[in-house]
Amino acid sequence: MNVVPQLSAVAIDCADPLSLGLFWQSLLGGDLRPRNDGDTELHEATVRLDFCRVPDPPSIRKNRVHLDLKVPADNREAAIDRALELGATRADDIYDGDLWACLRDPEGNEFCIVWGAD
Repeated sequence: MNVVPQLSAVAIDCADPLSLGLFWQSLLGGDLRPRNDGDTELHEATVRLDFCRVPDPPSIRKNRVHLDLKVPADNREAAIDRALELGATRADDIYDGDLWACLRDPEGNEFCIVWGAD
């Protein structure tokens, strides 16, 4: 029998799971659920996000996995501005063009606001 796995959640390593969870909840909506072990889960967004405390210092290289958040092309500037107001920063060192916008969340995890083609 061929078993096909299903995506359950995207885990994001971070220093402060609750604070980072609040950022992503403000950006995406959903139900934030702090756990007894210090981690935090964001449910009922597009996909569940798990914020996991890690003791190591943050990486200084590009993330190998990141979220792409799709918005209508005519709303892209408003979506970027909202993310920046919530605490994101631009990541123009990763990509600075007109196909998408690269940003970093408050702990430096990269994500993109994308528009247009699927």
